[in-house]
Amino acid sequence: MKVSAERGDLIITHALGSCLGVAVHDPVASVGGLLHVMLPLSTIDPVKADRNPFMFVDTGFPRLLIECFKNGAQKQRLEIRVAGGAYSQDREENDFFQIGKRNLIILRKLLWKNGLLLKSHDVGGSNSRTMSLEIGTGKVTIKSGGQMRNL
Repeated sequence: MKVSAERGDLIITHALGSCLGVAVHDPVASVGGLLHVMLPLSTIDPVKADRNPFMFVDTGFPRLLIECFKNGAQKQRLEIRVAGGAYSQDREENDFFQIGKRNLIILRKLLWKNGLLLKSHDVGGSNSRTMSLEIGTGKVTIKSGGQMRNL
């Protein structure tokens, strides 16, 4: 997880397969952060969650929000975008553990519980993604399958 209030900063995360990239941005305060989470629930390994809470959706996403708020972001202005959550096998029906889908379900539950909405998303499928967030503009870019696009 990285959070910044520097308008010129660019935060990037790579290799979002079944992992989720969660970008949070407050356009008024020019504060934003990017979280790369691997697994849905920290309860599978509490020791690892203590060492790295950003590895899990249920512990990482609240920490991302807290750090953004500490830097001047306000809840009602947040723009949240998410990418990743791909299936990890050759086809979705072969993805036994469905980590990508479960990551997204837990994130959506946390958003709902906190009265937050997604502004946009690029999730599912089989392609890995790279996600970037420009702090000054809030622009989120996704690179996947050789294509680059704004989210």
